[in-house]
Amino acid sequence: MTAIEQYLLDTYRATRNGTPVPPPPGRDDVAALRSLRTAAQFEAAVSGAPTSHPWRHALTRFLHRTRPC
Repeated sequence: MTAIEQYLLDTYRATRNGTPVPPPPGRDDVAALRSLRTAAQFEAAVSGAPTSHPWRHALTRFLHRTRPC
């Protein structure tokens, strides 16, 4: 069963039972990744290590490049 199928089943059950509907799958993924990054940066700052990785800027440029039409 996929995550979407499970979500639809849970939504159906919640509607029938009068309980709150669960959040859709993937809704908090970005927030979770940001909190992991923040925690890693905090740990690096406390230990005296650099807080960013050298590949981060290259990855950011790669992901935000303009694509030809």
